[in-house]
Formats: sequence, C-alpha cells, structure tokens
Amino acid sequence: MTVRPRIGVTVSDRGATLTWLAHWLAVRRAGGRPVRLSAGGRTDTTGLDGVVIGGGDDIGAEMYGGEVTLDLRIDPDRDRMERRALDWALHADVPVLGVCRGAQMINIHLGGTLHQDMYTAYRGLPRLRTPLARKRITLAPESRLARLMGGGRVAVNSLHHQAVNRLGRGLRVAARDAHRVVQALEHPAAGFLMGVQWHPEFLVFRRRHQALYRGLVRAARE
Repeated sequence: MTVRPRIGVTVSDRGATLTWLAHWLAVRRAGGRPVRLSAGGRTDTTGLDGVVIGGGDDIGAEMYGGEVTLDLRIDPDRDRMERRALDWALHADVPVLGVCRGAQMINIHLGGTLHQDMYTAYRGLPRLRTPLARKRITLAPESRLARLMGGGRVAVNSLHHQAVNRLGRGLRVAARDAHRVVQALEHPAAGFLMGVQWHPEFLVFRRRHQALYRGLVRAARE
C-alpha cells in the first residue's frame, strides 16, 4: 500500500468549512493525506510533506508596505502563522502550492508587494466574482504551471480583489489574464513553489485544475 504524503492546508478559523472540505477532497483525490492548519488550531508543521497556503481574508498592508485602511477584513494571526509555515517549508525544501491569498502570501514572503485593490490599479477591469470557471487566462509557455496544466489558455474562477504587484525574489509570472493581471507565479529554482490566483479546490473535478494537487503530491513523494 502506497503511503499518502501528509499535506498541510492552511485555512481561516472562521467560515472555512466549505473551503477546507474542497481542499480535503482535492488532496485526497491526488493521493495525499490532508492536515488542517489554522492560527487557532494546529500550527505545527512537523511531519508534513507538503503545504497548501489557502485562500481567505485580505493580507494586512503592513506586511508589504502598503497603505493601512480600515475597510479590509484581515487576519493578523493567520498572516503570522502562514509566514512561519513558509519559512519552514522553504528551508526544508517542502513543496508549496499557494491558492488565491496563498499566492499573494508567497509573493510577500519573498519581498514582493500587492495591489490592495486591483479594480483601482487596472482601469476598466470587469468586476467578476464567481466560484465558476468564467475567466480565461493564458499560461506562460515555458512555465512549470503550463507543463502541469497542459499549456495554452484555461478557464478559472475569480474571488479576489487584491493582486500581485511587484514580484518577490526569484519569482516569475506563470499566467496572466486579458487585462495583464498576474494570475499565477512560480519559483523556477525551487523544487515546487507555485501560487495561483484562483481557487482550484472549487474546480476539483476539472482535470486541469486537479493536476495542481497531483503535482504537489507527486513532489511531496520525491
């Protein structure tokens, strides 16, 4: 019997039941054993073979030198927990997949910045917010993401309003949408360090999106 790699999944302490269940299913279908991580629950990464930094609240602007505003829903305890998890994973060369907020967290952790509101940063950007795959993005041809998902264009969902601005150290853009908003990033020199701006856990029965979890679990086995 093949041992399932233990994949930590970070989620919020509140309102994350559906998100956790979607990640749980995606990791299980890929051959992994999901382990829930949250600021108010388990935070210990000992024994994990891979990590998913999940979606959720906005990231506090003080973490990347942005302007602090009062109208954002943030979770400072989770911010700190995920920074510690990323520190551990990068030093231990453990594979990491960032999802939505998680992609942004990877970027910030490596010294990058965010657009606090992409609708302000990108003039004329349609206000699309849906868990359905209604947005078309283009994968960078030479990226690891393109090799995982099959290259070309892919339909994704959209539940974010923050977006990657300046890239962090060593990162490259792996996908953009038609308005040039960064939709995925990756670190070509790392074993497996990738972030996507959409929510593949809600598209788990679409082969190209499930490929992200299969890639993570495969890297965790190596």
